[in-house]
Amino acid sequence: MKASAQIHSIYVSARAGEPMMQLAQARIIAGEGIAGDRYALGIGAFSKTKPKIRHISLIALSGIDHANQQLLAKQQAVFDPGDTRRNLIIIGISAEELNALVGKTFYLGSLTFKGTELCEPCQRPANLLKRPDFMNAFESRGGLRAEALESGTLGNGDLLTHSIGQEK
Repeated sequence: MKASAQIHSIYVSARAGEPMMQLAQARIIAGEGIAGDRYALGIGAFSKTKPKIRHISLIALSGIDHANQQLLAKQQAVFDPGDTRRNLIIIGISAEELNALVGKTFYLGSLTFKGTELCEPCQRPANLLKRPDFMNAFESRGGLRAEALESGTLGNGDLLTHSIGQEK
């Protein structure tokens, strides 16, 4: 991973299905997620049916760009970063490098997180926006879910770092 991986933008949604709102910074609550986000409140679309650790979700901007190139080649509408319904858009990292954080402890700014699982793409973003094919375009680059291990504040530009060689 490049040393310059950092938060590009932050998004939350207060309720399932509502548009994502962009923030300059977010308050993280250990064991819950981003204050005011649907999953921290336990009212996300998948909060009850698929109980998992959904404190925060991250996606690589490079993965969004790659998916959008595929969609443009098919003359389909592209997805803006907030349209992906992920909380944190990360620059300076590939989708593959981000995916490799599953099972690993990493840091955003000074806060500690643990990658819990990949965000396998579903059709929810496409359905909410009435657009085709989120799943195929974002296959292997849908992002990562992570557990918030510390409370504090995150902001745009905060670095993403991790120790190489950590075990799951």
